[in-house]
Amino acid sequence: MHPAASPIDALPRIWDPDTRIGDMLKGKCGLVVGVANEHSIAFGCADKVRAFGAEVALTYLNDKARPHVEPLAEKIAAGLFLPLDVDQPGQLEAVFAAIDAKWGKLDFVIHSIAFAPKADLHGRVVDCSEAGFLQAMKVSCHSFLAMAKLAEPLMKDGGTLINMSYYGADKVIGQYNMMGPVKAALEAATRYVAAELGPQGIRAYSLSPGPVVTRAASGISQFDELIEAARARAPSHQLVDIADIGRLVAFLVSGAVTGMTGNTIFVDGGLHIVG
Repeated sequence: MHPAASPIDALPRIWDPDTRIGDMLKGKCGLVVGVANEHSIAFGCADKVRAFGAEVALTYLNDKARPHVEPLAEKIAAGLFLPLDVDQPGQLEAVFAAIDAKWGKLDFVIHSIAFAPKADLHGRVVDCSEAGFLQAMKVSCHSFLAMAKLAEPLMKDGGTLINMSYYGADKVIGQYNMMGPVKAALEAATRYVAAELGPQGIRAYSLSPGPVVTRAASGISQFDELIEAARARAPSHQLVDIADIGRLVAFLVSGAVTGMTGNTIFVDGGLHIVG
């Protein structure tokens, strides 16, 4: 006689096999912003959601960046490949117009862009220039609000908006400097977006990865020391990579977590729990 099946055996399995998430992503289409090269968090996200069956629109910053990003767009067979510099008037609107023309809808947006002038980023917060602070806020925070506004009418059946934050938004992290207040603003903005767009079935999340070696992170002063300190402090003594972040993003945009919105979600190997 076989033992009676446990009630837990009857529960739907989300992560095993992987095809369950794939089933939930098939037919979805989304925009991924912030790919600079194969090490970018944005590419880890685009690669995973595409592997699970979603259609992806990928952007590149400018002509200088295009040769580094275009092979990646080809690798994942991106449905759209478009220029996007949020500092350039009209480019963001053109991206969303192209998405509307191509798919007529949008299911998710992954915002993984940030910028601060080096002179301001490497100095004390109290010394940062007004112009540098405003530019950092525009690119790193307000652009997420602009994307949410443009995505809203295309998310006819609900959707998911995700951005990338960092622990320095909540605690003072050495060398993170001006980006701390900027990311704190981004996390607060995400909560308001979640509240305002929730009635339309649109969810919003800030992800807070641990330190990841990317081109953008290399602009932070003494980043190598920050990486080693994080590895030593993390409970597993390991750091996350872009694939770890991409898998979480695939889970969130799949619609499997409709009971969550407005959260800042840590994906940092437990680093944030260590005092």
